[in-house]
Amino acid sequence: MSENAFVMEVTVGTFDAVVIEASRSTPVLVDFWAGWCQPCQMLMPILDKLAKEYQGKFRVAKVDTDAEQELALRFGVRSLPTVKLFVDGELVDGFMGVQPESAIRRILDQWVPRESDEARTEASRLIAAGDSPRAISVLEATSAADPDNPRVKPDLLRALIDAEAFDRAARLLADLPMNERLEAPYTDLGVELRVRQRASGAGEVDADTLKLAIERDPADLEKRLELAAKLTVAGEHREALEQYLEVTKRNRGFQEDAGRKGLVELFQLLGDANPLVTEYRRRMAALLY
Repeated sequence: MSENAFVMEVTVGTFDAVVIEASRSTPVLVDFWAGWCQPCQMLMPILDKLAKEYQGKFRVAKVDTDAEQELALRFGVRSLPTVKLFVDGELVDGFMGVQPESAIRRILDQWVPRESDEARTEASRLIAAGDSPRAISVLEATSAADPDNPRVKPDLLRALIDAEAFDRAARLLADLPMNERLEAPYTDLGVELRVRQRASGAGEVDADTLKLAIERDPADLEKRLELAAKLTVAGEHREALEQYLEVTKRNRGFQEDAGRKGLVELFQLLGDANPLVTEYRRRMAALLY
């Protein structure tokens, strides 16, 4: 086995301490392997090389699945090699089979700490103190200095959205490569940006005023969309979903199916595990089909 100080063997008895707890301070990449597995033998030197190169920014924990079948069962390992990455005590990423070094490096770079992360911490402090302009400046400078840190641009985009700098946020999103734009966290941030833009487009009119306008004219679908956006920003998600559903019910073609699109966007923001998503997805399906 490797003499690399950043590679260790783990058993069912040591796994929680060496992997789960240790990952709260340093990412841990768990390699499920077996001695008879040729692809496992091909992957080992790649992981060993990366562990040495990163010098403790992450660690490799090796699990011999022949000896540690309980661990393989616990983590649903069905083929070898299987690699799982733990950060902050949680399983966050992984892959199966032999992957090129460049692909493994991309996964690691999503999670291993970098010097520029200190600037992210400073930006978070500034935002908490109410100084969003300085926080945005810090993040913009950090993004320029370390463009390979995959955590900086999402932080910057989120800060711009929160500061209602929507045009700058939209430009940042548009300048991303298409493959990045279509992946998390940018997909969710893109939805949030569009919702916040719609809420802002309603001007200073508050939700109560919009509700009164809708009571006077229930067919005013524009007002319903504006109200749904403001309710979403305010965290009143059930009420927002009701408005989007009503728009869909009254006129499916209004603003190029804006009611259904609003429902789908809010489903994405809330996540599949949210019971509201289950309820309103069923109601939308009943309405449309």
